[in-house]
Amino acid sequence: MMKLAVRTLRFRKGGFIATFVAVVFGTAIVLACGGLMETGIRSNVSAERLDAAEIVVTGRQSHPRPGAEDPTPLREQVGVPAEAAAKIRAVDGVTEVIGDLTFPTPLQAVGSFLPAEGHSWTSARLAPYKLVSGTSPAAPNDVVLDSSTARTAKLSVGSRITLLTNGEPTTYTVRGIADGPAGHTFFSSPEAARLAATPGKFSSLGILVAPGKDIGAVKKAVENATEDLGLTLHTGADRGLAEHPKASQSREALIAVAGSFGGIATITMMFVVASTLALSAQHREREFALLRSIGTTPGQVRRMILGESLLVSLPAVLIGLVPGVLLGRFLFDQLAENGVASPVLEFHQGWIPFAAGAGAAVLASVGAALIAARKSARIKPVEALVESGLQRKWFSWIRLLFGVLFLGGAMALAIVTVAVMTGPLAAATAGPSVLCWAIGITLLGPFWTKLVLALVRWPLYAVSRVNGRLAIINVTARSVAMSAAVMPVMLAVGISTANIYMQTTQVHASEQAFTKELKADGVLGSATGTGLPSSLLPKVREVPGIASASAYVTSYGAVDEPRNAPFDEDGAPLLGVSAQGAEGAAPVRITSGSLEGLTGTTVAVPDHMAEKTGRGLGSTIKLTLGDGTPVELRVIATFAADRGYESLVLPADLLAAHTTDRLTPQILVRYTPGANPAPALAALAGTQAGVQVSGREALIAGNSEDLQTQAWVNYMLVGLLIGYTAVSVVNTLASSTIRRRREFALQRLTGSTRGQVLRMLTTESTLVIAAGVLLGTVVALATLIPFAATVSGSGVPHGPWWIYLAIVSAAAGLTYLSTLIPATGVLRTSPAETTSRPD
Repeated sequence: MMKLAVRTLRFRKGGFIATFVAVVFGTAIVLACGGLMETGIRSNVSAERLDAAEIVVTGRQSHPRPGAEDPTPLREQVGVPAEAAAKIRAVDGVTEVIGDLTFPTPLQAVGSFLPAEGHSWTSARLAPYKLVSGTSPAAPNDVVLDSSTARTAKLSVGSRITLLTNGEPTTYTVRGIADGPAGHTFFSSPEAARLAATPGKFSSLGILVAPGKDIGAVKKAVENATEDLGLTLHTGADRGLAEHPKASQSREALIAVAGSFGGIATITMMFVVASTLALSAQHREREFALLRSIGTTPGQVRRMILGESLLVSLPAVLIGLVPGVLLGRFLFDQLAENGVASPVLEFHQGWIPFAAGAGAAVLASVGAALIAARKSARIKPVEALVESGLQRKWFSWIRLLFGVLFLGGAMALAIVTVAVMTGPLAAATAGPSVLCWAIGITLLGPFWTKLVLALVRWPLYAVSRVNGRLAIINVTARSVAMSAAVMPVMLAVGISTANIYMQTTQVHASEQAFTKELKADGVLGSATGTGLPSSLLPKVREVPGIASASAYVTSYGAVDEPRNAPFDEDGAPLLGVSAQGAEGAAPVRITSGSLEGLTGTTVAVPDHMAEKTGRGLGSTIKLTLGDGTPVELRVIATFAADRGYESLVLPADLLAAHTTDRLTPQILVRYTPGANPAPALAALAGTQAGVQVSGREALIAGNSEDLQTQAWVNYMLVGLLIGYTAVSVVNTLASSTIRRRREFALQRLTGSTRGQVLRMLTTESTLVIAAGVLLGTVVALATLIPFAATVSGSGVPHGPWWIYLAIVSAAAGLTYLSTLIPATGVLRTSPAETTSRPD
């Protein structure tokens, strides 16, 4: 049977090419997502500044909350207690323990600041750095620069430089230049300790192991000696994560993006490959019927179909590996460029993603082949000949069961989205519901196609002429077969519309929640992204026309008590502001109490939390700050907040002291009515190095920056998915059109012209577009309405109309082109020659 399949392949190139293309692109997408997933899981970062240390010790960047299943990630740098160094030195096999301090020290160059990190010169051995000129720093105003920074800034030994330390411009003298990793400045030990401002803690510890000692055994011994301190030990490739803590934080985001998109892409790929192969088998019903009529057994037909699927899918998988590697690298570069993944991560695409991509594609092909073979082998020859001319049967109990299950699952997810989820968390259930709606409708596609065509055909029939009416009759009679053309259009419109408008709605809802109580007219921020000097806030308050000025700090923490606080496992958003009255610049609306006493260890909580937990005014809550420091705070005020967008308000100086940079990043200002202090603020900023003034728009943009980045990433990934779905549209419509060449030839033999046939196909395509767009819109609305109701309180999705019009136009354009271009090629052949060819 395989020999027969190979010999007749040239007569069935269209169906095989369609399947081949679907498998190639599907393999590439799944392989690319697999590479992103493996990169996130491995999180390999080359150690540079700490490369000489066999073991690197850092604080544990997570906090196990009481009663919670998963620990809460800590987003600020967690320090290592100084007492750990003494315990580690006593471990057998440890020759030396070197403490490292890390803090921001931007270097002022001509017209800008060069990013740099400050350290104690004693930790330079961990790279190791080697002096090439000058001496080590001894006095408080001495520094050693790395040779790359010195070349970039055109500095030498003896040069005077300005560094921003703790937000203040400070002058230092270059005493030495050392070869080693770029972007680092070294100070004397006392000066480094003063600038780090973390008494009793190190940023990390580097452990030097005695030659010949087993590193794994020493690591285990160190873990046992320090198990009560909550530390994390890094060896091998993991040491780079200690040097670049933000890479560890972006790891979770990369895994989440790869997992969610990879899952959707894999399901879509398997669905597209299966439907393409099933359509190809459906077009060959006459061939299978003839084989059965001459004595071919059902088992032989099954083996032939299965063999053909392997014959097509295996070469397609091998070819798909090449674009999969390139696509994976491209996606990672885009994610790194836009801040989702850390650029220091090493992209890795090993054999596991290759196996996943190839396995999913082959599994989809084999599964679809077995399903198609089962039907083709069991059908009676005479019945198969009738079905090949005009397919009418589509119903099966298995198809009905799975269709109802997917639609029921989609409905359940919609109910959970509205009844259980709050705010941004709604995306966790709304995203999967898109696929459930789409798959459920596709499995019952012929039913929905008949229903929709019954609605849209009469208006078109009323305005059509002979060719249009013939098309409407054709579509009505061939509604089962036409569903194969309608469903890809539905998938393209439904998935793309739902995913894109989910992002635009989410961004809009977040901006609305933030700006609802925003009172600030302007904001002062750091041009270097590090922080502002503590002396700046009093100066701002003295500017004429300033009604109120407040420090503004953001972070995340974990609520330990009460345990039923309305925050998820990712932590509680923390907002730090200065003590102020009702007319202050803080973006909160107080409902009880006051922020005038927001000092020391106090906190303001959202109304919903106070009602849910019973922790109102005068009560206390226990909180672990972003750097792992536990605090007990007294509630002095409550404020209004939208569900899902709640935060806790703390004193700015308390919160800033427990962030990685330990500085205030922004100052909010509120103008006196009728005053314009913007010029005076700009003049003040001009006297402060690294300070810039912006309007409230910059504050709004900064608040939604993460969401905008997430939205951009989703737009890119959804665009990739739409492109793959478009391949399915083109494959399905082109192969269906080519298959009807005998029908077109008979029409022409009975007197129809090429133009009349093309006009008929144009009307048919219009009906396919109308049905596909209508069903796709229903899928999108079934997802978007509950999602919008949850995140914004309104069931109306938010976003520009041109996005939807662009999606519909693209779907319509693809449908027309995929139908009319193949039809034009088919019609170039004479009708007599076409009817004499085999199907």
